Amino acid sequence: MARTARISTPDEAATQPTVVVPVVFDDGAGYIADSVPASLAGQSIPRTLSKEWCTKQGLKPDAGSVTVLRTLKDTNFAFVSIGSSYNSLESYRLAGAAATRCANDGSVAFFLPTDGIDDPRDVAQALVTGGLLASYNFKQRDAMTTFDVVPLGSPLPSVETHDDVTDGAQRGEAIASGINWAKFLIDSPAGSMPPKELARHVQTRLDDDEHVTVEIWNEPRIREERLGGLLGVGEGSAQPCRLAYATYDPNPDSELPHIALVGKGVTFDSGGLTLKTGLAMMTMKTDMTGAAIVMAAVSIASRLALQVKITAIAPMTENLPSDRATKPGDVLTIRNGMTIEVLNTDAEGRLILADGLSLAVEANPDAIIDVATLTGAQRVALGDEVGAIFASTDEMADLFSVASARSGELLWRMPLVDSYEAAIESDVADMKNIGKPGNGGMITAALILQRFTDGRPWAHIDIAGPGRSDSNRGYTTKGATAFSARTIVEFLEAVAEEALD
Repeated sequence: MARTARISTPDEAATQPTVVVPVVFDDGAGYIADSVPASLAGQSIPRTLSKEWCTKQGLKPDAGSVTVLRTLKDTNFAFVSIGSSYNSLESYRLAGAAATRCANDGSVAFFLPTDGIDDPRDVAQALVTGGLLASYNFKQRDAMTTFDVVPLGSPLPSVETHDDVTDGAQRGEAIASGINWAKFLIDSPAGSMPPKELARHVQTRLDDDEHVTVEIWNEPRIREERLGGLLGVGEGSAQPCRLAYATYDPNPDSELPHIALVGKGVTFDSGGLTLKTGLAMMTMKTDMTGAAIVMAAVSIASRLALQVKITAIAPMTENLPSDRATKPGDVLTIRNGMTIEVLNTDAEGRLILADGLSLAVEANPDAIIDVATLTGAQRVALGDEVGAIFASTDEMADLFSVASARSGELLWRMPLVDSYEAAIESDVADMKNIGKPGNGGMITAALILQRFTDGRPWAHIDIAGPGRSDSNRGYTTKGATAFSARTIVEFLEAVAEEALD
């Protein structure tokens, strides 16, 4: 569903099918800000909701809890909890999602009291982001509805506050639009989203973004560029490989901080000759999540006009078995000249990322980030709601810790254990593509990738678990989540702001 955000007034809100009023809780009772109109569309809006009434209506203190008062008139009213504070960004994301869901397929207006808010821009951004992310529906992408934000104050919000809310709503829409685009790519059936089609979608979107250039490398160019990992993984498929190489540079005449992003783009992963089970293959159309995320991050950065240079690289291929497929024991030569002995063809993501990271190093960035649905070990260790992050420096880890907290996407730092390097040593190549089976697989995968970063500041994000969701929860929709995209954008913004200080 293509829901858009806009700023409106209480009178305009009264024309919408659903109006949502935020409630702050204290000791089980709910309280409504004085700046919220006492009545609207013939409906009285109280200042206090008793604990007994809230319990009876199922309205809980938990952020995002909602109850709808349906009427026979044109406008329904909903009360949604934002917890115990007016300043929790995650609470507003959850409240925005609840507002969208209680409105079903219709437009919705959200009253936003600003008197108790420390940063109206951030709050409006969080509110709209949550509302628009929750509205994503793969099967209803053409249904146009609005998410109206109604800034309120006593007696009115200041011009500065109103402008901050407007800016935040626009930013939230830009972020949610980019992430929902990525979710659409990820959710698309593998038969309709092979590498060349994925690359076409990337080019079409990024061609519309300012200060962005994108090149799509076809298979002859990939051979010419010596991307042996990408070619080796794609050898078993009749679909040709692609690589998307995008750059965003809003100010070529300035020395902006330069970040390289690399994303895994396996449009379908059967495991190759190391064949997965049928059950394990059912979700493998989503193995190109990393590619979708890094390209969405470039698009969002452009639409937010972030003052940071970005190089984004997404190798794209299928991993299928055939008479031409790479065999266990084969050795592939990566672009930077290192060789990898392939003992498990289902450990393919690190092979194509090795080429992507080698290209990233050549772009001479200040830091490199890669993101991938890489290892089943990540899901075993951290489940479906927490991503793993490996960082080569404490500074990178700290920046991502802050970015993760602001985005609401949970990341847990994992160790790069030097002694585990021995497990990936090979007798016939520079390294093997797996370590000891069943032993620290997430860590050894990260150690392989680190060898292709040339010692630069680097972070690796493994999202095998949280990259998909089995159900709707909060602002997360069933299917693709594009988890970590918002954190990466927060990181990019922090880097840009630090450079300006």
